[in-house]
Amino acid sequence: MSTETVTIEKLGAQGDGITSSAGGPVYVPFSLPGETVAIARVKSQGTIMSITTSSPDRQEPACRHFGPDGLNGTCGGCTLQHLADSPYRAFKRQLVIDALKSKGLTPEVAEIVPARPGERRRAVFAARKTEKDMLIGFNQAESHHIVAIEECPISAAGIIARLPAIKAIAASLATSAEPFRVTVLETLSGLDVAVDDVKKLSDPQRRKAVETVLNLRGIARVTLNGEILIEPSKPLIDFGGVQVSPPPGGFAQATKPAEEAMAELVLAHTGKAKRIADLFAGAGTFSLRLARIGRVHAVEAEAKALAALDLAARNTPGLKPVTVEKRDLFRRPLMTQEFKPYDAVVFDPPRAGAEFQCKELARSAVKRIVAVSCNPLTLARDLAILVEGGYRITGVTPIDQFLWTSHVEVVATLEK
Repeated sequence: MSTETVTIEKLGAQGDGITSSAGGPVYVPFSLPGETVAIARVKSQGTIMSITTSSPDRQEPACRHFGPDGLNGTCGGCTLQHLADSPYRAFKRQLVIDALKSKGLTPEVAEIVPARPGERRRAVFAARKTEKDMLIGFNQAESHHIVAIEECPISAAGIIARLPAIKAIAASLATSAEPFRVTVLETLSGLDVAVDDVKKLSDPQRRKAVETVLNLRGIARVTLNGEILIEPSKPLIDFGGVQVSPPPGGFAQATKPAEEAMAELVLAHTGKAKRIADLFAGAGTFSLRLARIGRVHAVEAEAKALAALDLAARNTPGLKPVTVEKRDLFRRPLMTQEFKPYDAVVFDPPRAGAEFQCKELARSAVKRIVAVSCNPLTLARDLAILVEGGYRITGVTPIDQFLWTSHVEVVATLEK
């Protein structure tokens, strides 16, 4: 380890400050461009010891768990609380611009749809039982150390207010000192708590855990390793006026405002399409909204999510017909000829993107496409495939859903 003073030149894609050295770039978390900082350096990683010259863009962190004065933050949930709002949003928008440019794409990129504190309805906590207490919090960056939290400005008030209840549930299910994961989703009927990576419970342990939940208020469901332990009330989330009960631990957009912003862009571009294919449809985030416009064919690999979508569609009056298909689009994408019936296609894949699906879609005659992505780099690759196939990018909108991190969602629209 060496100690040296450096000047930060720019922010990297993960939000770390970067300075140049003879051996290559050095990454300094919690630093900002223009700052002169003393760092303890190990190879290409630097830890701030002190700041000689501070950036005018530096701000006081919103959370006590982020770290003293925004330096070397302890909680691993956020990485950019020390960056002021305007440059923070510009940084995220630039990530999208740079990703597109790397594939030779230069469409106009709209201003980012901002995220605000208190919007996160879904949180994934790390948990571990100690001799004295039950730890609930987030893993420190690059570490298995759990930082126990008492507040979380990004999370919904309904989650933070029930931290004691979440802690009690975790304690009742912990069978050893091994760490495990607790995913919490705020729903219309209470918290949906999914506990994973816990060893099988004995019957007495299971009964005790059920009794613990029954004595708590505001808990809709608790699942253990994907199986329902107890469900006092069915958890419900709203997709544009359609209520859906998500599968245990199932995917849901992290914030309602971001989901609504995405859906608004999706609906605007599909217009009055009569036949729509929704690929990687999940539990129906877009499918059930699109069914107010036209007939929808929803394709998804996860059977439980698809079943939730199908049940909601069949029990909601006023929707156009919705058909569902269980299909792994990575292994078996829809072929070009299968797109013939559709006026519009929406796809929202995992971070890996939809490369092989886009190669088939690029050869189709579908008039309108909406691409939704949580990874600008794989989105850029997929859009380049579609552009090469004759599509024109008509809009790109970044959406912030993971406040004070380097993660950014994007909705891109295309026409042929």
